[in-house]
Amino acid sequence: MIIYQAQKSEFLHDVHHRDIEEVILEAFRARTGHKVSPEEIKAWANSLGFMGKVMVDDDIPADCGVAIEYTIPQTAKRVDFLITGKNAAQQPCLIIVELKQWTQAGKTPLDAVVTTQFKHGSKEVSHPSYQAWSYAALLENFNEAVEDHQIRLSPCAYLHNYSDPSGDLLDPFYAEHIARAPLFLKGDIERKKLQAFIKAHVRHGDKGQTLYDIEGGRIRPSRGLMDVLTGLLKGNPEFVLIDDQKLVYESALAQARKAVGGPIKPASKLKPGVESSPGNGNDTGADMGASPSTTINKRVLIVEGGPGTGKSVVAVNLLVALTQGTMVAKYVTKNAAPRAVYAAHLTGSFKKSFINNLFVGSGGFTECESNTFDALVVDEAHRLNEMSGLYGNLGEHQVKEIINAAKFSVFFVDESQKVTMNDIGDKETIRKWAAHHGATVEEMTLSSQFRCNGSDGYLAWLDNTLDIRSTANPTLDVAEFDFRVVDSPTELRRLILEKNALLVDGKPRNRARMVAGYCWKWPSKKDPAAWDIVIPEHGFEARWNLTKDGGLWMVAEESVHEVGCIHTCQGLEADYIGVIVGDDLVVRDGEVVTRPDRRASSDRSIQGWKQLAKVDKDLAAEKTDAIIKNTYRTLMTRGMRGCYVYFTDRETADFFRARLTGTRVETPPATTTAPVAAPASGAPAAPPLEAANEPTLTLLTREQARTTERAVPVVSLKVAAGAFSAAQSLEDEADHWVQLPEGFAAAPGLFVAQVIGESMNRRIPNGAWCLFRAAPAGSRQGRIVLVQHRDVTDPETGGSYTVKRYQSEKQGDGEGWRHERITLMPMSSDPRFMPLVLVPRDEEAVRVVAEWVAVVG
Repeated sequence: MIIYQAQKSEFLHDVHHRDIEEVILEAFRARTGHKVSPEEIKAWANSLGFMGKVMVDDDIPADCGVAIEYTIPQTAKRVDFLITGKNAAQQPCLIIVELKQWTQAGKTPLDAVVTTQFKHGSKEVSHPSYQAWSYAALLENFNEAVEDHQIRLSPCAYLHNYSDPSGDLLDPFYAEHIARAPLFLKGDIERKKLQAFIKAHVRHGDKGQTLYDIEGGRIRPSRGLMDVLTGLLKGNPEFVLIDDQKLVYESALAQARKAVGGPIKPASKLKPGVESSPGNGNDTGADMGASPSTTINKRVLIVEGGPGTGKSVVAVNLLVALTQGTMVAKYVTKNAAPRAVYAAHLTGSFKKSFINNLFVGSGGFTECESNTFDALVVDEAHRLNEMSGLYGNLGEHQVKEIINAAKFSVFFVDESQKVTMNDIGDKETIRKWAAHHGATVEEMTLSSQFRCNGSDGYLAWLDNTLDIRSTANPTLDVAEFDFRVVDSPTELRRLILEKNALLVDGKPRNRARMVAGYCWKWPSKKDPAAWDIVIPEHGFEARWNLTKDGGLWMVAEESVHEVGCIHTCQGLEADYIGVIVGDDLVVRDGEVVTRPDRRASSDRSIQGWKQLAKVDKDLAAEKTDAIIKNTYRTLMTRGMRGCYVYFTDRETADFFRARLTGTRVETPPATTTAPVAAPASGAPAAPPLEAANEPTLTLLTREQARTTERAVPVVSLKVAAGAFSAAQSLEDEADHWVQLPEGFAAAPGLFVAQVIGESMNRRIPNGAWCLFRAAPAGSRQGRIVLVQHRDVTDPETGGSYTVKRYQSEKQGDGEGWRHERITLMPMSSDPRFMPLVLVPRDEEAVRVVAEWVAVVG
């Protein structure tokens, strides 16, 4: 829908001789019947006045098309300003201009996200360049006219009040997005740049014909989008369907065909250049999208499955298959984390791409017309809310609105994962609204367990132990699943860091994370230097993950040092999960007791329970009890291979520990030395390793190393002077060796050394035994390295060696480049550790001798 449409000459007349905002307001009311806020009317007057100055250029054709407030079909997204015409080659073209009133903006660590000031305070929003480009991507991938007429799309953003060319908005961090959609700022020079941009694309007028084609274009996935999705999913092991996952997937596709009418075949089977339409003699089947004359048979599929049964794997496969079959489909979840992670998994990149347009939130269907979408795939449907919007004041019921919006909707549900007072997605609710819309309902179950080492017994034991439901599993054999109760949060962190550093193809797997219940506030939200989760008796300090990595916390490289919450891990998984259970769940005299009053006051998941308790004390207790237990059940089922838990309450820890059997009931107690292997006959005894944290490495003599797999030499950083000289071989000179843990392989140049101190404790715990690679090749930028400095003694190692993150600034001089500055950065939770900055005169005194690989003990 386009609110205002004209040729340039008419638009300029309305700007200069009429109140353009009143013209737009009148058209908006006529087209939508809705009211408009005074702020938006003021924005029209301001921004369109500036666009009038831009369009007055005589070299911009007078008969080019102008459109204002174009709503992209099947979205709530409105494009501010469109210009159409033909380029030098007489091809139709469309310029998308995103208009902003901003005067300031701030950088964030999130891709394509900035902060800016609004009436009620600062808010995180999409970067204007990304916003403009995403609109172009939506049109290119879903508007049939763009593909059929080969319309060239050129997005840009115009911030006519923003005057700082060196501000955060133009930071190199956003360079990729600005390159795809140029940014134009305040001032005459910037306005001339925008005019040049328009004239470079629009050389001839089209009398608005391209606007007509765009507005009338049928909405379906483009062939380019289908081809890309096929390539992204093919061979991706994370999305392979197994057992009953395949059955649910095929059944869902069959129901989608019934909903839209007519048989279909995947678009990947179509011959190039052949339209997918009935009667073309190519036996390709009918287009999956329903034609206007097709009778719609609205259908709903409910798929129930517990943790690790592959609900999300099936959901992503369905999204791809439906899109390949020319259906307009979306993946829907309330939580942003699964949307961000699965989009990143598909593309192999954390950067936002057009794939993100396929992943949407659950609150965007409040004003959707019936059967707008062919299919909506709703993952984590138990997390749906009744009302939508930031303040919970929009719409009537999310389940009702989703079913209304789609011809076919599939809901993946696990009612045991409801974790807030507002979660209303259950099978009975879905059935009720399906009946309201006259939809046919079918139900299926995913039962095969692929998480928790495939152990149904672990899930049954956990439910029994948490007193969620009675099962025949009072004890857990930890040989079946690696579940451990640890004695301190520092031990928990060490285990997770160790598991996260396990190598795959020579790189850390990055598949272990820490999570916690909501028993700690979030002071670091306002003060980045503050600690959130503080357990002083163990010297433990950590921050919540909710700021820096956002929805990508589960996969971001540095996030292993932060603690996740239920909202950033639900629907996702790691290899190993470390859980901190707070005082909101304790065991007293053998009974599991939940205590909502022990949750942090900032916790919104049980917001309103005190008011409810005044009206119905038993109902409030029932609801909060289920939420707290479900929260920890969900957190403890995120691990594919293992779950390690620290309980702040000792009696609770003893209760869980007493219900474990097998060989891994306890984590071995910490010691000050690592165990020493018995020396070979006649060989000198190997000295103990210095101040090791845990007995996880076996020390060997040189003779033993010759017959032991995964053996690498040990180097003491206190006495290592000269050990890394070019003429010397570590393997030949070392007297002491260790056997690396499983998952690591020995190779020339690898050695183990102990890192003492707290200057790198965000990556390397004090006393950790680390694997290093000598003489690293390639760029050192950003790597953690072992550095020798002949004039400096590191107070932590006691020698001339230090472990730090390497950063360098280089300057070209016409004959090559030279270092302007080398900075050796600590990565510590203690702010007293300062960077070591080296200038050119220090360069000869510094030598990078090795690269850190992983913590191994």
